Amino acid sequence: MSTTTQTITPRRAVTQYLSAERVAEIINKRGIAACITGVASYINQDFLRWNAFDKCARVASHSDVGVIELMPIADDKSYTFKYVNGHPSNHRFNLPTVMAFGVLADVETGVPELVSELTLTTAIRTAAMSAVAARALARDNCKTMAIIGNGAQSDFQALAFHHLLGVETFHLYDIDSAATDKLEANLAKFGLKTKRFNSTKEAVKGVDIITTVTADKTNATIITPDMIEPGMHINGVGGDCPGKTELHADVLRMGPVFCEFEPQSRIEGDMQQMPADFPVTELWTVLSGKVVGRSSADQVTIFDSVGFALEDYSALRYMRDVAIELGMNETLSLIPALPDPKNLFGFIGANAPTTTTAARAVPAFVA
Repeated sequence: MSTTTQTITPRRAVTQYLSAERVAEIINKRGIAACITGVASYINQDFLRWNAFDKCARVASHSDVGVIELMPIADDKSYTFKYVNGHPSNHRFNLPTVMAFGVLADVETGVPELVSELTLTTAIRTAAMSAVAARALARDNCKTMAIIGNGAQSDFQALAFHHLLGVETFHLYDIDSAATDKLEANLAKFGLKTKRFNSTKEAVKGVDIITTVTADKTNATIITPDMIEPGMHINGVGGDCPGKTELHADVLRMGPVFCEFEPQSRIEGDMQQMPADFPVTELWTVLSGKVVGRSSADQVTIFDSVGFALEDYSALRYMRDVAIELGMNETLSLIPALPDPKNLFGFIGANAPTTTTAARAVPAFVA
């Protein structure tokens, strides 16, 4: 009687990988306008499925110099999280203020299907989110926008508002003139009109939209009530953690305030200054037609944006789909391929060096 030995081929969990260089390649091949528009479309689609997601506020670890956060979200098919920091003084080390990466995993198996950079992608998704909100909340035919804070996010904001809302002229101000020099030079490459000013008050005068993207982790009052004119839309992006604000509390009382995920925004947004019963509206209700955004051309509207995990889910989906379309198939060997899933220890021996080496002494355990 003969016996047959069956060879079990281990199943490899394939994890697609998108480095910063690959994401830059996607942006260069598709164009920045197409990428912002694409991410905005994915965000809009996912916000219309708002109730399909298991949501929570991000988990944050704060220090005196910055914050490190995890941002999870899931529906019945995919689980996503983003690791992201915010360190305003990182320029001292020649590092970005914001750095991030993310994972997109299969809910059924837990396999991490995608690991991706999210520093560049977060910049695109934040700008895309601002534009999605402004299309629902700003008055029609907006042509001018003030950008207060001209750092890493400002270029993306300008391009998003130009391509998705038709803004033509940008008023610029930053306490760091070199940052404004950078923004002017980058926007000039796209033929966009800019005007620089010596103060926030001068820059916001007469514009349709005010965007604040300052970096300092402090309770600042970048925008005060005397700067606000009828019909303005305020896109508050920089206030995004406890103890960090940009808008004077009375600005929030000048018109309806909209946010992404209320439980998180009340802790992190400019609305952290307001009492618990201060009325706010989640943006998904406007996008789905349940609630009216702007009720008149003279109304002031405020989008208190802090960034929410659903936007990262949307951005990761977009980058993954475009990468597949472009034939980018780089992968990571992140999960061991096991002939017997119960024998994890055996993987170590199966991947030992082929050359014979002397057995190493086992170190004594020290309590």
